[in-house]
Amino acid sequence: MKPLTFLPSLFTLLFILVSLHLSPSWAASDSVYDTFLQCLSRRSQPSDHISDIIYSPANSSFANVLTSYLRNRRFNSSSTPKPLVIVTPKQESHVQAAILCSKDLGVHLKIRSGGHDYEGMSYVSVDAFFILDMFNLRSIDVDIQKETAWVQAGATLGELYYGIWKKSKVHGFPAGVCTVLGIGGHLSGGGYGNMLRKYGLSADNVLDAKIVDVQGRILDRKAMGEDLFWAILGGGGASFGVILAYQIKLVPVPEKVTVFRVERTLDQNATDLVYKWQSVAPSTDSGLFMRLSLLPTSSQTQKGQLTIGASLVALYLGNSDQLLAITDKEFPEIGLRKENCTEISWIESVLWWIGFDNGTFPAPETLLSRDYPAIFFKRKSDYVQTPIAKANLEWLWKKMIEVEKVGLSLNPYGGRMSEIPASATPFPHRAGNLFKIQYFIDWKEEDPEAGKKYLAQISRLYSYMTPFVSKNPRSAFLNYRDLDIGATTNGNNSYEEGRVYGVKYFNDNFERLVKVKTAVDPNNFFRNEQSIPTLPK
Repeated sequence: MKPLTFLPSLFTLLFILVSLHLSPSWAASDSVYDTFLQCLSRRSQPSDHISDIIYSPANSSFANVLTSYLRNRRFNSSSTPKPLVIVTPKQESHVQAAILCSKDLGVHLKIRSGGHDYEGMSYVSVDAFFILDMFNLRSIDVDIQKETAWVQAGATLGELYYGIWKKSKVHGFPAGVCTVLGIGGHLSGGGYGNMLRKYGLSADNVLDAKIVDVQGRILDRKAMGEDLFWAILGGGGASFGVILAYQIKLVPVPEKVTVFRVERTLDQNATDLVYKWQSVAPSTDSGLFMRLSLLPTSSQTQKGQLTIGASLVALYLGNSDQLLAITDKEFPEIGLRKENCTEISWIESVLWWIGFDNGTFPAPETLLSRDYPAIFFKRKSDYVQTPIAKANLEWLWKKMIEVEKVGLSLNPYGGRMSEIPASATPFPHRAGNLFKIQYFIDWKEEDPEAGKKYLAQISRLYSYMTPFVSKNPRSAFLNYRDLDIGATTNGNNSYEEGRVYGVKYFNDNFERLVKVKTAVDPNNFFRNEQSIPTLPK
């Protein structure tokens, strides 16, 4: 099945057809709003001021609320279906009421916690739908004595990192380097960052959770049971309910960490660097994380020609002397020197990774910003289990230059990731994987034909990589959602459709996820284009 983003006219047609099946009282959005508002009011306290948290298309703030957490402009065209209502709960009971009212009215509920959402599945649907936007539920309660924190689903990683820093300068949390990611989606999809080789995934450091199930009940780990708790640690929360909050385990970080960046092009022996990186990065000291980005770039020696630029960006949980002792022995190809290293606090390293790498760091309060530019983009993912030979790398460089705009971001595994069993959480990509690839392409043109051209480019490079990546299945990372690898219409064939992408995201864990889904949401209320299906009846 082609990605839904190729089909704006089909989206619109299906949306109209679905609307025709609604009762006459639903013909106007005002009527939908009124009906939903009445239901929410009945299920809430009079003091809740429900009208303040619900928006219809007629509301002047509707467009701003809809687009505030819309990061991919591919899903913000005039033909993109819009929700009938947006609900922005301010307390847990509002979430309960929204679920029950959506069930009462028979309208699809989409759940959004404010992250990337590469394919727009939290705010686009072929059905008539509501959005439950969690951005107001963002409280963070850090307990340094217990080295834990409760963080609500609508908080961002930046807000969490700041909350930890306010209480301790020697604690952190292993999660993403993009600080505007929403906690709910990030953790329920597994979540990873530049400390995963030391401490594993974000989901590996979750102690408890609160979720609202299809019956409107608020359940913690004990009440939901270990099967459901397991499922929402990497299986995607939106298939099972609405995540309210996670209790996380904080991890120790040194008072000073070290960061560095090394850049090479092909005429500066980038091929040797990339080849050696494949064996060193997944096997070196677990406190060292070295991300490698590869991108076609203008050649400095041959004007008008493209070459490949390799950028190695790293975090080491220690000082520069300790780091150099490792790199001098294991990775001399990068030529790292003490003057290339920067020793900073962990919270400063968070700022460094989001672009403040010029030696001047803003106040940590910068992490509280939710501003993030919406762009046109596409992402895909792969896993590499065997080092790619130099000859094949050189062939790949030619293909990347031929394609022109697609880049690769290589994230090493090993360390703690190799110690955790594949079945410990739904995220199966542990031992056996050297590194994960993220394919990326961004563009500015609003012309749909230009978008198709760029989507074709990333698909071409993905196809070229087939011989070098995991097979049977060709695995993918859930939080890099990719509708190219399969989608479901959530109809009679949902299990067969879901299995196509499900085994790529979850490998052998897919069937257990299906059993959990069937037990907790047998009528498939919580669904999207790549949700976990129920067992066929």
